[in-house]
Amino acid sequence: MGLNLDEQKAVDRFRKDVVEPSMSKLVILDFWAEWCGPCKALTPVLEKVAAEYADKGVVLAKVNVDEEQFIAGQFQVRSIPTVYAMFQGQPVADLTSARSESQLKQTLDQLLAQLPVEPGAAGGEPQQDVSQFVAMADEVLAAGDAERAAGIYAQVIDLAPDNAAAQAGLIRAFLAMGKVEEAKQVLDAALADPQVAGAPLIAQAKTALELAGTQVDDSELQALKAAAEADPADMEAGMAYAEAAYASGQRDTAADTLLAMIAADREWNDGAARAKLVKIFEAIGLEDEWVVATRRRLSRVLFG
Repeated sequence: MGLNLDEQKAVDRFRKDVVEPSMSKLVILDFWAEWCGPCKALTPVLEKVAAEYADKGVVLAKVNVDEEQFIAGQFQVRSIPTVYAMFQGQPVADLTSARSESQLKQTLDQLLAQLPVEPGAAGGEPQQDVSQFVAMADEVLAAGDAERAAGIYAQVIDLAPDNAAAQAGLIRAFLAMGKVEEAKQVLDAALADPQVAGAPLIAQAKTALELAGTQVDDSELQALKAAAEADPADMEAGMAYAEAAYASGQRDTAADTLLAMIAADREWNDGAARAKLVKIFEAIGLEDEWVVATRRRLSRVLFG
């Protein structure tokens, strides 16, 4: 075929992860990248629908265009996210425009009615059940019971060790409990697993863990606050306080501090305050209501 060694390895990976499953299943093929905001917004939709349709023979496969440039080139991917439906090794539909859950389900229903997709096999139903447990844990964590959520996530991981959503959730739960070292152990295990290491949810959890690394006790936090308020022009003090505030769970305070810094000097330290705020957005999730509202505040600061 005239391929070099790296290209042949890429083809082999694609054959194993996409082509072979598509011989009997309908594969949702998602081309994405770490830096792509719309990709991160679309990922939860794809994962949720794929889990719900698992018993109908639908599976999700993801291709990082930065890591698999040869495969992306073969599909002539010019923008991301790009999403295809694959069956028996061939693209059968372009799903890129199906950005909402209802749109995606409607298109999948049409395809499943036309194609001889084998339902149920390859662990479809267990995957669906696991997704329900993950959703339950997400709700429990959002309600503030991090300890209970951690227990549910851990049970899911026992059932499905390669479930990225559960591993990312367990990291977030440990961070909510202040158990940074435990969260780091879960992340290290996830990054060591090639099946989940590249998942956007794992990248999001990694960012959250990095931000939590600046956690301090109450007395230190008060000292940082006093230093920042004593001299608002001291950007280093403001940054230290914002980082510690966020790590301590005070995201409103962190955002207020960073937005004030951006308004005062957006170019300070190569835009460090804005970069830190964007990192917080990524750690929480771009679709989160607080993030959406705070991004609007950032836009007003930047563009008036």
